[in-house]
Amino acid sequence: MVEEGWPHGGVGANLAALVQEQAFDWLDAPVTLVTGADLPMPYSKPLEQIAFPHEPQVIEAVRSLF
Repeated sequence: MVEEGWPHGGVGANLAALVQEQAFDWLDAPVTLVTGADLPMPYSKPLEQIAFPHEPQVIEAVRSLF
């Protein structure tokens, strides 16, 4: 799951927990989260861009499942 929100308490984290709980027997791999950095959102535009997940992080998460 990829989302710009925080890794704990975000929509993606809750959805991942629900899928893991309800569909555990049908999953071939654990649910993986790629989220924004676990820190207060910075006001500076360059720092804000660093806090969001980017393509290399998503690719690494997918490769780690294989």
